[in-house]
Amino acid sequence: MKINTAEFVISNSDVSKCPKDFLPEYAFIGRSNVGKSSLINMLTNHKKLAKTSGRPGKTQLINHFLINNNWFLVDLPGYGYAKVSKKTKSVFQQFITDYFETREQLVCAFVLIDIRHEAQAIDIEFMGYMGESEIPFCIIFTKADKISKVKIDSHIAAYKKNMFANNWAEMPHYFVTSATESIGKEELLNYIEEVNQEVFKNKNQF
Repeated sequence: MKINTAEFVISNSDVSKCPKDFLPEYAFIGRSNVGKSSLINMLTNHKKLAKTSGRPGKTQLINHFLINNNWFLVDLPGYGYAKVSKKTKSVFQQFITDYFETREQLVCAFVLIDIRHEAQAIDIEFMGYMGESEIPFCIIFTKADKISKVKIDSHIAAYKKNMFANNWAEMPHYFVTSATESIGKEELLNYIEEVNQEVFKNKNQF
């Protein structure tokens, strides 16, 4: 897939105000500072489509971007902010939960994980919630240019082992990416295109 157009549509914290279009949505979410905005900008060929910041927790709303006029990329607030109050965090978590559990247009979520680190409990817990809630998702390992392939393989193996130990039957589909070097871009966009083809083939899915 080639992304020709990427247009910001709306930001809000109320799922009922999300676009009414019945177009497939792909939600991107991860821990603070995982490189989500950089990845989104790399995928869409826009340097400033998603706002990047050195301050974790910059994204605090549900952000919809219309891609190629036929699907939405949804940029969600991260989980596990370091520098927001408990009250604010609980509000964020509530509308993230509302989005995942009520948004009919969502066909796949991408959970972003920084590949430089070994399996983190917060990521395992969040994916556990996704699995228990039967929300379809894939994993995107980010910042692959920062460590060796040996370490990448080792860290992915650690995630597999951890997830199997937590009663997962199999590892979710995953991608290894780097926003800096465009690693994984083609594979990720091709995957979205394949899912879109299935969605449009079965228009009654919604």
